[in-house]
Amino acid sequence: MPAAHKNILAALAIALVAVACASASSTQETTAEALDRIIADGHRPAADRERDVYRHPKDTLLFFGLRPQMQVVEVWPEPGWYTEIIAPLVKDQGKYYAALALPRPDNTYVTARLKAYAERFAARPDIYGKIVLTTFGPGAGDIAPPGSVDMVVSFRNIHNWMAGGWAPQAFAYMYKALKPGGILGIVEHRGNPELPQDPKAKSGYVREDEAIRLIESQGFALVAQSQINANPKDTKDYPQGVWTLPPVYRLGDKDKEIYAAIGESDRFTLKFVKPKTAK
Repeated sequence: MPAAHKNILAALAIALVAVACASASSTQETTAEALDRIIADGHRPAADRERDVYRHPKDTLLFFGLRPQMQVVEVWPEPGWYTEIIAPLVKDQGKYYAALALPRPDNTYVTARLKAYAERFAARPDIYGKIVLTTFGPGAGDIAPPGSVDMVVSFRNIHNWMAGGWAPQAFAYMYKALKPGGILGIVEHRGNPELPQDPKAKSGYVREDEAIRLIESQGFALVAQSQINANPKDTKDYPQGVWTLPPVYRLGDKDKEIYAAIGESDRFTLKFVKPKTAK
């Protein structure tokens, strides 16, 4: 091969390595740019976009380490606030599993909610891709093929599993679905650390230290904590628990202006990993 050709090939190889390195170093940046586009897009209802100020979806998902090529399970995603953001991000290079609540044919509310979720996201594969529907609940089985997913996320659900008495089993299901080295991202209403934890979490609040203890008991390792979703205005002592606050306003118009000024709940945001040595 002529020397000139060798020099050209060498230059191309160096350029490709440089591009690869640049791509690797800008992964978070490009993910952030993609999230900006998705979060601002008109496929999200205005009412959902209005809650971004409390939920900080971009910062939360970047903190967890979400990337477009990941296989991700969201646990109990309905009615789909985070599905609107995660599914479009991963639809081309990754996969989105929606681990839905167990069907309850005797409960018209649950039945309607699950049906609405499935129909809504199946109707727009151009935006959301092919979402894989699974189930999550006591005795439901695998939420994804064991050891197959890069990330599991769940938002404001631990209190429900505590109320049902099966929180340890819930995290065991998540652990099983993750690859070794896989990430678990959790957001939950943060309870008062000076008060004992109600085992049933009837107020909707969960102490952060209790959540960490519970999750680590199933084999996970805590790797990071964030105040992204903190709200120091939340006093956590309302007559209807966390549901006194927006968006539920369980007291109706009574003192609504006061609760609106507080905003949504104070929340902890935790990142765990399934150890790479896990079998």
